[in-house]
Amino acid sequence: MTELVTIRSDRLSAAIAPLGAELIHLRDADGRELMTDADPAFWTGHAPILFPVVGMPFEETIRVDGRSYPMKKHGFARRTRFDIVRAGDASVTFALGDSADTRASYPFAFRLELTYTLDGATLDIAARIINPADTPLPASFGFHPAFAWPLPFGQDRADHRIVFDADEPDTLRTIAADGTIAAARRPSPLDGRTVSLRDDLFADDALVWDAIRSDAVVYGAPAGPRLRIAFPDTPMLGVWTKPGAAYVCVEPWHGIADPEGYTGDFRAKPGVFEVPAGGETRIGMSVTLEG
Repeated sequence: MTELVTIRSDRLSAAIAPLGAELIHLRDADGRELMTDADPAFWTGHAPILFPVVGMPFEETIRVDGRSYPMKKHGFARRTRFDIVRAGDASVTFALGDSADTRASYPFAFRLELTYTLDGATLDIAARIINPADTPLPASFGFHPAFAWPLPFGQDRADHRIVFDADEPDTLRTIAADGTIAAARRPSPLDGRTVSLRDDLFADDALVWDAIRSDAVVYGAPAGPRLRIAFPDTPMLGVWTKPGAAYVCVEPWHGIADPEGYTGDFRAKPGVFEVPAGGETRIGMSVTLEG
């Protein structure tokens, strides 16, 4: 990985790649890595930005005003180089605008900005989806950070858990064989507000909450430092890994994969929001090292 932009505070350092504006490293003051090891035997991603879709479109296609457009899982932003707009010691902003390439799969004008800021023990990630057009902009957006499992503080992998900050009584969505969302639901793995992480939870892909009540979760082992992951602007949450991998993804989403067999207009798809004409939508998350 080359051309990483590094920012620092007294408690953390972060390195972000212009390709996809993707967070690659998040390290504590002692240099311990809090992100995935990106072992190619499992998954080489780190923290892709999901735009303009979250998850898998049915037949890798979106449909707008009667026309079909090719769209890969999680969209094109993660595979596209962003420009560096501003860079300082503790903050950096990246931007991506529409182009002939993006309009071939997403026929809209847009500007997507990602700002990463370190302040003490907190990394703040702020997205701005800007609509320069005079008609509403349909979009979905998601974060996909993969955190080290186990975290590098000497606690057993089996002791790691995710604790939600609100009750989450609903069942979860299930993922069909083609990556879309099936009609069936699955029981929640929560014990109270806690998910004790185990590989078998992910034998059938991600855990998907499509109506999350929590604004934050805490990830880690009870006896060690933990990560508080806050997501005040997103109504959905995915938690995912591949069994045996050294990471777990905690993914705040404002969007979701297509319903199985969906052939309707993109604007009407569950999870799609509209950015007002000439306006913008802001979506943020933060990661705080606690303890």
